[in-house]
Amino acid sequence: MNAQKVMQQDEQYVMHTYKRGPLVLESGKGMVATDADGAEYLDFTSGIGVNCLGYCDADWAAAVARQAATLQHTSNLFYTQPCAALAEKLCKAAGFDKVFFGNSGAEANEGAIKAARKYSFDRYGAGRNVVVSLVNSFHGRTMATLTATGQDVFHNYFGPFNEGFVYVPANDENALKAALDAGNVCAVIMEMVQGEGGVMALDKDYVSKAVQLCRSRDVLVIVDEVQTGMGRTGTLFAYQQYDFMPDIVSMAKGLGGGLPIGAVGVSAAVAAGMGPGSHGSTFGGNPVVCAGANVVMDKLLAPGFLQNVNQRAAQLRAGLAALPHVAEVSGLGLMVGIRLEAPLQAADVLAAARQKGLLCLTAKTRLRLLPPLILSEQDVDKALDILGKVLAEMG
Repeated sequence: MNAQKVMQQDEQYVMHTYKRGPLVLESGKGMVATDADGAEYLDFTSGIGVNCLGYCDADWAAAVARQAATLQHTSNLFYTQPCAALAEKLCKAAGFDKVFFGNSGAEANEGAIKAARKYSFDRYGAGRNVVVSLVNSFHGRTMATLTATGQDVFHNYFGPFNEGFVYVPANDENALKAALDAGNVCAVIMEMVQGEGGVMALDKDYVSKAVQLCRSRDVLVIVDEVQTGMGRTGTLFAYQQYDFMPDIVSMAKGLGGGLPIGAVGVSAAVAAGMGPGSHGSTFGGNPVVCAGANVVMDKLLAPGFLQNVNQRAAQLRAGLAALPHVAEVSGLGLMVGIRLEAPLQAADVLAAARQKGLLCLTAKTRLRLLPPLILSEQDVDKALDILGKVLAEMG
């Protein structure tokens, strides 16, 4: 593969809504990505949280290949075993009553919003349809989920926006209560850790009070677990560390292990309103994708898997806190944000780390790490060594 030719071809024919790093990745195995020139990189991005089992897990690849050679697609007009099996695993492991499958996190959040509004309409009629989201949140790039996103930077250029969304500051109980007291709210949507907002975890006491406020008004609680879910924070879902059960949970990213999938888990009361014709997705529940997701679920739920996630998270966080020019380590589990001392810039550290063989991400002004959940003690040590050298040289 000629890397320069690939980049030129991409520049000419692909709409560049993403700023790509100057790498053409050709293959990967486990924690390591290999570029077109044969250089290897320890990957602490996992495809923005998608490759939870790392690159090309053997069991996952075999299940996907086997299903692709058996039955690649049917639509939701028929039953398939991989879809049904995945739904059962999710419901039993996380406490949902029903699941709907789509293709992405944005689509999952669209489904969550629709389900919440349908629930409210069935009980209270029209006019009680406002969704409250938190300032600094991120819920997707479709028009509804973009509107739900509480960051002005994502709203530039794309108006007019959908009606029925309001924003309140995170961790501000009084602001949330004032919004709910308007009487027109059907749901509150929250990320337990605001990923694109800088990897900032919500305060546990605030979440508890927010849930109480919602429950007392029959306002549904939607938790966006697109990035925090599938073991990323050390439990299957982050809300499990906040000691409550949401009415609706959206998920995506790591669930497919590398293939596109989104899902909405709901309570029985919410599911009751979503009958035939109320929602749909042509590729939702695709058997090939679900075959891969079933392997992901089996591995996440296997004894010791999440224990390793928590052990490696503790090792990584302690190591990062001891590095030069690290002002703060935020997030939960293996969803890590790093605030750097001025004048260091996260984007510059990312580029320097890449030169030394470590792939990282950014979130706002912070360096962000989302490693595959299979990482070892040695992987953490190697990443810390590279970052330590970069920070010492740049500081």
